[in-house]
Amino acid sequence: MLYHLLYPLADEYSVFNVFQYLTFRTGGAVMTALIISFVFGPAFIRWLKSKQAEGQPIREDGPQSHILTKQGTPTMGGFLILLAVSISTLLWADLSNEYVWAVLLVTIGFGSIGFIDDYRKVTQRSTDGLSGRMKLLLQFAIAIGAVLWIMGTGPEELQGDLAVPFFKDFMIHLGWFYLAFGAFVIVGASNAVNLTDGLDGLAIVPVMIAAASFGLIAYLVGNALFADYLQLHFVLGTGELAVFCGALMGAGLGFLWFNAPPAMVFMGDTGSLSLGGALGAIAVATKHEIVLAIIGGLFVLEAVSVIVQVASFKLTGKRVFRMAPIHHHYEQLGWAEQTIVIRFWIIAVVLAMIGLATLKLR
Repeated sequence: MLYHLLYPLADEYSVFNVFQYLTFRTGGAVMTALIISFVFGPAFIRWLKSKQAEGQPIREDGPQSHILTKQGTPTMGGFLILLAVSISTLLWADLSNEYVWAVLLVTIGFGSIGFIDDYRKVTQRSTDGLSGRMKLLLQFAIAIGAVLWIMGTGPEELQGDLAVPFFKDFMIHLGWFYLAFGAFVIVGASNAVNLTDGLDGLAIVPVMIAAASFGLIAYLVGNALFADYLQLHFVLGTGELAVFCGALMGAGLGFLWFNAPPAMVFMGDTGSLSLGGALGAIAVATKHEIVLAIIGGLFVLEAVSVIVQVASFKLTGKRVFRMAPIHHHYEQLGWAEQTIVIRFWIIAVVLAMIGLATLKLR
């Protein structure tokens, strides 16, 4: 909005020329989202507490310590993240850019699914919200629509192609099968982040790390000069997603202020589903789907641990981990919650550096 309102005035007032620069608007999005979180966060949390007297329902089959330490903490804090991200993006992004709207569609759509799920859990005082089948159905419907939009917006020569990291010119042509693949990336990322969100601050920091990484990737892929220098595929318009990533980082920092141990609020499915979906959509738009699996390797690890645990128990009757997702396994081994969280943050940083290294190692 500010780009459309103020940049046209640059001919008369040179100070407004800064609005043409992605770096300036990305920084503005970071600060705006952070300020929104700080300003509205305390009142929003007090309102949540007034509406959720008993807080988020705690799973009885989870770690027993959570029944004592996390009882009474309200959920649905992800709405604060959605608010900050949406307002910041609408203020600072070029709203004629279709990639921005496609990613916003996924973010708000998945956030709405999570909101309904959280609302049912809180009002029914149960850990069962929407059925897993219904959530997946709604997620795939939104994801398929977003992938179709992105495919129609992107360059024709890259439609249906999957880029492979470490190879400068190697592309796997999937054709219309890419539609299913792209939807799987978005839905998979959404649910992987959802599974990671089990300890105070565990999910939000890796999300911010991934957002920062993909903000850089979007900026480079959307710039013809940088893309050519790094031998990346150039996707016109994706640079604007750096502004969205900046908003995501600012909103994440603001939420972490209230989610740091001991958490004052949980993001719930409202936050985790929307954040993961956003990362997946950005990866699809920038043609860096495989790199997302590297940068977001922590989320992949959490999801795989659940899949392995369920498959092993159904096939052999035995469990591979003491509890899944894997962060609960380490809790059962006696690791302190803060130790698990910080070590997982370190893993997320290392994976992000490996993922970003693929931009040059080709």
